[in-house]
Amino acid sequence: METKLSLNEYLLQAITDNWEIPALTDFNGTSYQYKDVARKVSKLHILFERTGIRTGDKVAICGRNSAQWAVAFIGTVTYGAVAVPILHEFKPDNIHHLLTHSESKLLFVDSAIWENLDPASMPGIYGALAMHDYSLLLCNNDALADTRAHLNEYFGRQYPERFTAANLKVHVERPDELALINYTSGSTGFSKGVMLSYRALWSNVQFTIDNLTFLNPGDGLVNMLPMAHMYGLVVELLHPFVKGCHMHFLTRTPSPRVIMDAFARVKPKLIVAVPLIIEKIIKTKVFPLLEKPMMKILMRVPFVDDHLLAKIKQQLTATFGGNLHEMIIGGAGLNHDVEEFLRRIDFPFTVGYGMTECAPLISYAPWNEARKGSCGRIVTRMKARVDSADGTSIPGVIWVKGDNVMTGYYKNDDATASVLTDDGWLNTGDIGCIDSDDFIYLRGRDKNMILGPSGQNIYPEEIEQRLNNMPYVSESVIISDHGKLVALIYPDYELCNRQNMDASRIENVMNENIAVLNQEIPAYSQISRLTLMSEEFEKTPKRSIKRYLYQLSE
Repeated sequence: METKLSLNEYLLQAITDNWEIPALTDFNGTSYQYKDVARKVSKLHILFERTGIRTGDKVAICGRNSAQWAVAFIGTVTYGAVAVPILHEFKPDNIHHLLTHSESKLLFVDSAIWENLDPASMPGIYGALAMHDYSLLLCNNDALADTRAHLNEYFGRQYPERFTAANLKVHVERPDELALINYTSGSTGFSKGVMLSYRALWSNVQFTIDNLTFLNPGDGLVNMLPMAHMYGLVVELLHPFVKGCHMHFLTRTPSPRVIMDAFARVKPKLIVAVPLIIEKIIKTKVFPLLEKPMMKILMRVPFVDDHLLAKIKQQLTATFGGNLHEMIIGGAGLNHDVEEFLRRIDFPFTVGYGMTECAPLISYAPWNEARKGSCGRIVTRMKARVDSADGTSIPGVIWVKGDNVMTGYYKNDDATASVLTDDGWLNTGDIGCIDSDDFIYLRGRDKNMILGPSGQNIYPEEIEQRLNNMPYVSESVIISDHGKLVALIYPDYELCNRQNMDASRIENVMNENIAVLNQEIPAYSQISRLTLMSEEFEKTPKRSIKRYLYQLSE
């Protein structure tokens, strides 16, 4: 692939080079070739221009993953407007606020979401278009109404001959020009508009081109992560699109059966996932098998254990479609026991690290170079440092600088100044170390750190990871209650029910777990008591627990 120094040039090249092959498919639904994407994008450009949308105006996109979502995004950035992806899980009031805060002129939205929105609460927009067919749901602009009603006619006038790749025009962007505003959905509870330049998006896409070299035109992907989140937008949409790949959108919250069906049919070389998916498969399908008495005996027999592990790897690979070259896991840390097991069977997975403010990549290493407990090495065009006396051995806050870093938070100078220095260093808020080979090892979030009784730094994520590995524990959160550590535990009720365990037995098992855990960790970080949760912890769309909901005010 010829190297380009522009995101829009890459998008144009991808469409031109892959004109006749499939690009975007709604699983069990509509499918578009790259030439279809070009026609739709050109029609959107006409719609934007005739409606009075100018370079730098904001266009919001709110809906579940779909081919039309992808077209709306590509149409927006190639026109030179600023895309504002809004997570479809956000509540109506929040969506109203973000539309107003971002000063969006147009809204592409799922009809089901639109039903719960109030047009009076979004007075600044020219109109809203239904995601599935771009029909008008709301119109406050005569030019928009006219253009949408006669769009095919205007398209025909502009391109009276056959529409070809040469007809598609894209905005020639400046590297520092604003490309999108992405509103975070973090575990702190406040949405901030992260401003990302075309340079930041290009740098991340260029990194994937240079380092994920196993994807070729026509290769299929199953898009599971929300494209309104930077991880899904860059690694699962922009990256494979510029390579001429074929993306399949599940369009609704996927059940495990639907995901497995998609893997079987698409046979992806690359899977991008949050830890929850792989952990659930290993903990429910593999670990119980290894705990059977006969398996325990056989796993201690030389050569037999290797044969059994090879069979498990073969079956696991088949579960993901049988064609997997690499699985990239990001968004949160991977369960220690699951990581150990996957390394033991030589499964092709790697753990990456990023954040919205870095569009999103900070570190990555291919699976055959990945190191235990690490989330990869610092990506190209980025540098990082640790705020401690010795960043290779003493954990501290990780700071990063480079092309991927945001320009700031939209209309929020105070929040920008709190994390971004004048010379471009970004405070990630993550605690960790960086070894001499630039591999990053995370310990936890700075804001989650608990101060011990004698000033010790306690990282609740490390305790939670140990606790989550214990019998019948599904997930947990460690909080501080007036200096004492409390474990909030959501048991694996499904497994407990299969074992006919009543509430009293479950509580006894959890107390036993805490007793064992306290023997393994320092006295200053031991758990004083536990509370059993009846429901799963509330999570952000990237499956991080909303920790702020469970903290006690002290």
